[in-house]
Amino acid sequence: MHLEPMILKLLRQLIGLVGFLVLFAAFLLVYIRYFTQPAIWWTEYLAEASSPAESSDLLTGKMIEPNFWSAPDVNSVADEIEKAQLLFGKELVAHTAQYFGPNGSIEANKTNGLNCQNCHLDAGRKIFGNNYSRVAATYPKLRARSGQVEDVYKRINDCFERSLNGQALAVDSEEMQAMAAYIQFLGKDVPKGEKPAGSGFKDLAFLNRPLDPIHGEAVYVEKCLSCHQLDGQGLKDPNGVFTYPPLWGPLSYNEGAGLYRMSNFAKYVKWNMPLGINYDDPELTDEEAWDVAAWVNTQVRPGKDLSQDWPDIAKKPYDHPFGPYADGFSEAQHKFGPFGPIKAKLEALATGTN
Repeated sequence: MHLEPMILKLLRQLIGLVGFLVLFAAFLLVYIRYFTQPAIWWTEYLAEASSPAESSDLLTGKMIEPNFWSAPDVNSVADEIEKAQLLFGKELVAHTAQYFGPNGSIEANKTNGLNCQNCHLDAGRKIFGNNYSRVAATYPKLRARSGQVEDVYKRINDCFERSLNGQALAVDSEEMQAMAAYIQFLGKDVPKGEKPAGSGFKDLAFLNRPLDPIHGEAVYVEKCLSCHQLDGQGLKDPNGVFTYPPLWGPLSYNEGAGLYRMSNFAKYVKWNMPLGINYDDPELTDEEAWDVAAWVNTQVRPGKDLSQDWPDIAKKPYDHPFGPYADGFSEAQHKFGPFGPIKAKLEALATGTN
């Protein structure tokens, strides 16, 4: 007969405990939200986890294949004149050296002998192979590197002058018009301002240490040498055209090229090299990709006047290898990392939180 008051007492105690826990959890969430900031690694982890390429079904745990961009077929174009121009543009992207290299049939010695598709794989159509899917949706746009609004012609000539270490094409030339038409055709179905899944390079986690070019040399010897050779000068076919391009030296890309940034080179090789592998079955570890980037990009290559680049130095990328900088980090750290603290500082400067 005395159990009922005891049960009621226990229930009151249980309700009180639950109420306390609810209030404590609410206080803890408010404290975390307003008085702490999440660690950078946690923020980046959440961003990566929510990206299309990394999402998974919560019930089955199976990876969900994102809706990757797919290049339209030039041969499906009905207008024969337009098709001919697009096919010529594709040919110029795929075999640039045959038309503008040292023995170029249109203009010799206009470029170093590389092809556009050495950097933009499969004539700009490969997923995470630095493809052209986003060009039509993006340009014209304001680029921080020049501080100016650039159109697709300026972007193509940037590649001619930097990655191909050559001279700009005339905007009204048949060749420039064909290349611009082809590149924009590939992204014709991408809505303006959008970034389709599979464009550019797949992200690569930072290392928590500086890059190691000594280890990178060992990676190069083991996994890159057979194509690019011990001296880094690549291989040519019987016609003198590079089958595998030089990665340094006088015929390689210069210091103003996109691949001279460690992050771009590391992402490029991680998801595409050795030639023939794809993003979903990489051969290199993250450390191998970063370190081989350090080895290749510390070898001698053509210089480039970059004095007009990055008029707002606060917008320089975290791995831009030449000062001055607005973030207080050294030139050595900007070149070799670790990059996480630099990126965090730049983001804080951009948002005014530091």
